[in-house]
Amino acid sequence: MHIFWWLLGGTLAVVWLDRLQDAARGMPHVADISHPEWGRHPNPMPRVSIIVPARDEQEHVEAALASFAAQDYENLEIITVNDRSRDATGQIMDRAAQQAIAARPGLRFEVIHIRELPAGWLGKTHAMWQAATRATGDWILFTDADVKLRSDALRRAIAYAEQVKADHLVLFPTHALKTVGERMVLAGFGMLFVFGHRPWKVSDPKAKDSIGVGSFNLVRRSVYESIGSFRALRLEVVDDIKLGELVKRWGFSQHNVLGPGLLDLHWGKGARGIVQNLTKNLFAVLDYRWPRALGACFLLLVLNVFPFLGVWRAPGWSKTAFAIAIAAIAALYAGMDPRISPAYALLHPVNSMIIAYALLRSVVSTMWHGGVVWRGTKYPLEQLRGRRSG
Repeated sequence: MHIFWWLLGGTLAVVWLDRLQDAARGMPHVADISHPEWGRHPNPMPRVSIIVPARDEQEHVEAALASFAAQDYENLEIITVNDRSRDATGQIMDRAAQQAIAARPGLRFEVIHIRELPAGWLGKTHAMWQAATRATGDWILFTDADVKLRSDALRRAIAYAEQVKADHLVLFPTHALKTVGERMVLAGFGMLFVFGHRPWKVSDPKAKDSIGVGSFNLVRRSVYESIGSFRALRLEVVDDIKLGELVKRWGFSQHNVLGPGLLDLHWGKGARGIVQNLTKNLFAVLDYRWPRALGACFLLLVLNVFPFLGVWRAPGWSKTAFAIAIAAIAALYAGMDPRISPAYALLHPVNSMIIAYALLRSVVSTMWHGGVVWRGTKYPLEQLRGRRSG
């Protein structure tokens, strides 16, 4: 029995120490565009189209659009899409466009109102595709209606993208952390992120790691069209992730950057709100394959809960290996976000069980409803599973 505990603890220690070492070596190479060196104006200044799809976002959309219109970037247009909203989103968009144009003469600010969703599309991918057909920019920024950009965010992103000759650039959001539950779950989710999407490997053309974030996907228009536009992703629930995968698969240059305070996002109200958002996405990330989802859930618990279980249950000195794994987890927490105390590492098994619950909830909800139900629209599972052949 002692051999079992030593083998399990040793394996977990090796896995977490390897991840810690990889992150410690790699993350310093991920650029932070909030630094002064990226505060310059790009020369020349390529045209940028900001595309903002929204459905039932009356609570957030006005502040988001105001932040886009306030960018200190001259060669800019904004195209926002009211995707069949049942609230005041459309009226707010129209008013925001009028106010922005009055304050900034010459700004092109178009509002598209979609009344019906054609067959074979998700609402969001259809909205972004429609807007992109009207875009005139050299770059397209696909973003969300619940984010706020600092006035220099776009300028800094373009300066970096042009300097490194990127084809696709992701700016990581600065998450608003209003409750203990939000800090706890987002910290746990961030830990899992370093396993699935190593940010320091994204720009390496030899690595399979790719990235896509819905709040800031900046892509060259020529590249967007070369990969087939959102028509190629019309039934992808996790369209942001899949866009990144497609860009990388086609061999284009992909980068991600940090920028504390440049992009603010409140992802969900409390731990429950974050779990609700994950319910839509997690089964989709695993390609709607329930055996894969169950395997991922098991692996999630083994990697993240068993180190703490081992320290409690393992006999004698075999606890040592589990303690080493926990120390590596705590070190990763310490380097993640200065606003989150390393003490949250003690809640890591709780974080992991919440995320495992969200994954199982995603599977059960999707299977029970026969598809994904999001903001009043149902997308049948059969159609989602057959999306690549459609």
